[in-house]
Amino acid sequence: MLSHKRSSRSPGFFGVKNSPADLATAGENARIGLTAINVGLNCIGPVIPVTRSVGRKKALELLFYGDLITAREALSMGLINRVIPEADLNKETRIWAATLAQKSPLALQIAKKAFYAAADLDYYNAFEYMNEAFARLCSTEDANEGISAFLGKRSPVWKQK
Repeated sequence: MLSHKRSSRSPGFFGVKNSPADLATAGENARIGLTAINVGLNCIGPVIPVTRSVGRKKALELLFYGDLITAREALSMGLINRVIPEADLNKETRIWAATLAQKSPLALQIAKKAFYAAADLDYYNAFEYMNEAFARLCSTEDANEGISAFLGKRSPVWKQK
């Protein structure tokens, strides 16, 4: 779900071999790209989520030329979420992950599944799908616990039910 990329050049997409994450951070000196073409291979799998983030023209440029881009360029394209100073990368990424870990795992699971499913639907069907997903989520014990915890001004205890 969450990955981070340091400044070193490592194989694969964003340093995570063939596994683009849902959320990504990068060190300010990171250079990333679809570079396999430079050694006679091709980043066929990773280009799928890249295309959905940046569009066909930019994805093909990254795929065909194999150039490395800066973390700031990747951020401006929507390929990563945050650029963090190298010295703080591990710490800040762990803080971000810890914040995410406080959320209902069930709500995150339903949200992630619904997000990706709706992305492939037309506009109106996407809303219908999301409304159904939201209705399923509202009927969970975790949803009731979250509302109760909010009203009681306490931290929720997630049951994943």
